[in-house]
Amino acid sequence: MSDTRVAPAPASGPAPDSAKAVAPAPKSNQVLRDIMGGSVVISILAVLLALVAGGILIAVTDEDVQTASGYFFSRPGDTFQAIWVAVSGAYGALFQGSVYNFGALDFAKGIKPLTDTLTFATPLIAAGLGVGLAFRAGMFNIGGQGQMLIAAAAAGWVGYSFPLPYGLHLILAVVAGIAGGAIWGGIVGLLKARTGAHEVIVTIMLNYVAVYLVSYMLRTPGLLQAPGSNNPKTPAMLPTAVYPDLLGSSYNLHAGLLVSIAATVFVWWLLSRSSLGFKFRAVGVNPNAARVAGINVKNSYITVMLLSGGLIGIAGVAQVLGTVTTGFSSGIDAGIGFDAITVALLGRSRPWGIFVAGILFGAFKAGGFAMQAGQGIPVDIVLVVQSLIVLFIAAPPLVRAVFRLPTPGVARKKKPVKLAKAVAAK
Repeated sequence: MSDTRVAPAPASGPAPDSAKAVAPAPKSNQVLRDIMGGSVVISILAVLLALVAGGILIAVTDEDVQTASGYFFSRPGDTFQAIWVAVSGAYGALFQGSVYNFGALDFAKGIKPLTDTLTFATPLIAAGLGVGLAFRAGMFNIGGQGQMLIAAAAAGWVGYSFPLPYGLHLILAVVAGIAGGAIWGGIVGLLKARTGAHEVIVTIMLNYVAVYLVSYMLRTPGLLQAPGSNNPKTPAMLPTAVYPDLLGSSYNLHAGLLVSIAATVFVWWLLSRSSLGFKFRAVGVNPNAARVAGINVKNSYITVMLLSGGLIGIAGVAQVLGTVTTGFSSGIDAGIGFDAITVALLGRSRPWGIFVAGILFGAFKAGGFAMQAGQGIPVDIVLVVQSLIVLFIAAPPLVRAVFRLPTPGVARKKKPVKLAKAVAAK
């Protein structure tokens, strides 16, 4: 009789702790985490944090708040009420000065602040697109001031020098301005490609060259200075070279906004739908890998700076042929060349993100004057808010830490679940 052994049946009971399984997280949770920690949410929260910080600064510098805080422990409600009145009044004036004036007599006058916002946003959008396009290709174009000035000088000279039929004159002036900005930006790309010069240094130096060159031409008869004038100012633009009004003469909004919208669509198509845009993005991610893949990196640097300078040139054209039609001086850039960097950062160098960011900063510019006039708040507070936006945009981990947001693409670690519990759950 053979010795047959039967293996004992496994004991029915909980599995040992060593046999563990990790319960998979639902895919919807990961998608939500990516959205909440994504760049769009970070940008919105950066603006919110900057507004909160600006509100604190408004409250601290308000005289009524300072007076009420002197007897805070006896009547704390007065201090909080003063803070509310100061902050709400300031941001209320900002809104009514940039979006809609509820105190206006009719709707036509009520929407004038919105048209002012769009007018201020027009050059910011175009210049931000130029800076953002360069960012996507790994180039830091901080020469917007110089490119705007050269574009304004070229467009302005065509705009007042000789009369032409209405449509032809305007188109020629716009093309001249775009060409001027493109040439000034192309110099940077050429030096970068041929000599390896760093674009940051080159653009800074070319800003100075453009400022003093345009200032010289504005003080020299026969160049840009108006005949018979001692002021450093050009003659008035001819009516045939001025952007037409979009909503009538009662508003400052002009057709330059349509040009900025067209530029936004063009940049979106260029980066998302064209092979040239793919090359720009590849060079921006890794120029060495792009070179190995057969992309001419040097030519990409030249081309992207030509396009970037041309887009910034549209901003210079808008300043000369739009809001300023009686001639311009050396301050025509109005700091837009540097504000464009902030707009591009807030828009994450995405065309439509830059478009929205340009409108937001246009609202800051339009509403800042209303804050100062209506509430006595210094317009510098708006500049502080803009600077804080840049600070928070440049530090996404700080924003995530404040709002306890997840990091995109990083799944939350979960405690291991015992295998028996996982089986029982099924």
